[in-house]
Amino acid sequence: MQSITIKGSQRESVGKSATKALRNAGKVPCVLYGGDKPVHFSADEKSFKNLIYTPNVYTATIELEGQTYAAVLQDIQFHPVTDKILHIDFYQLFEDKPVTMEIPVKLVGTSKGVMVGGALRHNMRKLKVKALPANLPDFIEADITELEIGNKLYITQLANENFTFLHPDNTVVAQVRMSRNAAKAAAEAEK
Repeated sequence: MQSITIKGSQRESVGKSATKALRNAGKVPCVLYGGDKPVHFSADEKSFKNLIYTPNVYTATIELEGQTYAAVLQDIQFHPVTDKILHIDFYQLFEDKPVTMEIPVKLVGTSKGVMVGGALRHNMRKLKVKALPANLPDFIEADITELEIGNKLYITQLANENFTFLHPDNTVVAQVRMSRNAAKAAAEAEK
């Protein structure tokens, strides 16, 4: 999985006035959980642009005064009016501990059902998976080439030994449905 480096500085004071001063200076207060104790730090708001405003999923390498931590984005809070980032929570990654993440689904191929007039529905754009950090994929590839009109691609067809899905087996990832034009053409053909 691809990683983005975030350079920050540790925070000494974590009160309301200290966080307000940080935000006024263009910094975002953050907390790194998962280790022995939470690590409070701050970083420039611009450094989170490639991590947050993208459909892709990345791990974060957090550099704080000589120490580096591997982490994933756990939670983010935005201002309700201005959409500025108010606070970010990260979760520290360890090589031997599995982690849960939402991974984007990438549809590959051209469906046979779509070629004859069906409509493709992409039901699940992200899937929740559990895996060791080394086994986390950048995206999950779903081949839709064999889908005819009325067929569905279930999550069981995407199974992989490197990670497990945290969804029921009957979860539909994509399906090809009868489009209005195809239904109209079939009705006219019957006349």
